[in-house]
Amino acid sequence: MDTSSASFAQLLPGIAGMALVGSSVTVSHALVGAPLFTAQAVRYAAATAILVVIARCAGARLVWPRGREWLWLAGLAVTGLVLFNVAVVRGVEHAEPAVIAVAVACVPLVLGVVGPLLERRRPSRQVLLAAPVVMAGAVLVQGTGRTDAVGVAWAALALGCEAAFTLLAVPVLERHSPWGVSLHATWLGAAMLAVLGVSREGPSAAGELTGSQWVAIGYLALMVTALAFVLWYSTVRSAGAARAGLLTGIAPLSAAVVGAASGDGAPGGWVWLGIAVVIVGLILGLRARALPAVEGPDADHATLTAPPPAPARPAGDRP
Repeated sequence: MDTSSASFAQLLPGIAGMALVGSSVTVSHALVGAPLFTAQAVRYAAATAILVVIARCAGARLVWPRGREWLWLAGLAVTGLVLFNVAVVRGVEHAEPAVIAVAVACVPLVLGVVGPLLERRRPSRQVLLAAPVVMAGAVLVQGTGRTDAVGVAWAALALGCEAAFTLLAVPVLERHSPWGVSLHATWLGAAMLAVLGVSREGPSAAGELTGSQWVAIGYLALMVTALAFVLWYSTVRSAGAARAGLLTGIAPLSAAVVGAASGDGAPGGWVWLGIAVVIVGLILGLRARALPAVEGPDADHATLTAPPPAPARPAGDRP
């Protein structure tokens, strides 16, 4: 396989994972009237069971956290699972799905700077130049989509939590692999949300869930949690947090398409323009990078795809 094919192959899991994350914004509409903490606790408990079964079938090695790893994983669960889902579910009450999802597209600038530092590398100039383009598209959608001040606030919270979901995983990916990080994040999140659910909504709140809400929870548990988590962390580990972060721009496009297909109505022209700008930013940040010219018989092979930033551990597939 040539270098460009290998590089693109590293990004495919992350692309699929972000498409699933974008679809979750529309699916979350079904949970607007549900007991929030209880519904999400059920979701992550189900995802934990799914991950255990799939990991065993795949022969993945799972180990218990130790020392500071508990802090990284607990912080990941609090921000990336508990607070992020509160922001999404409450946010769609005040804004169209594409507006909430596009907040995720602002993550590349954060990951482009902080991610390499956690991986003990210097930020990539190519990623840093592309990140503002992705953010410009996000701002265009944010400013022209249907929303209000409360919706913008929830979107900002979703942005911070989505960045933490990736950054807090970097220090523990080496030992736990994408499978382990995903599994520990889901069971920790389920435990936290269960406590909140019982204390805030009562122990019988699960009985209030409707049939459509159970279907939505099942979709979120399988596709957006068990599957998307492993896919995303696989790309973070193999391509680096900064480069993978550019893929978050796929989420708003997925949200818009799924929202339109589900009957919520297609976003307006300005929203689509903003999404197009996001895509341009992705192309700028992920495109093949030319190496210095080579003289001699190998000159025809001088232009190669730049290798992904070296992660903290040897490159490999992510969960």
